[in-house]
Amino acid sequence: MAVNPQATMEKTSDFEQLALKYKALSDPKRLEILNKICHMNSACVCDLMNEMEIPQSKLSYHLKILLTAGLLDKKTEGTWSFYSINQKEMNHLISNQICKVITPSC
Repeated sequence: MAVNPQATMEKTSDFEQLALKYKALSDPKRLEILNKICHMNSACVCDLMNEMEIPQSKLSYHLKILLTAGLLDKKTEGTWSFYSINQKEMNHLISNQICKVITPSC
């Protein structure tokens, strides 16, 4: 039986994307960021810095990981970027029980 290399590549890519998403969720600080954004509905970095009391550089690092994983949506208005939960992706990835812990009001 012949193996389709294209199908194998697609599956590997799917696995890598899924691992990226779960790695993003594996950090307590990123879970806290998701929770804060959910409660704020949409937030810019300055709002989150005030809420979480962490430096802008660390916050931006975590936001980039969450955004790259597809767990956040980003809307830019002028020089400001606003982040919101990608609820469809969150619902797809995690169970209802975990989703309610991270995003109880979403």
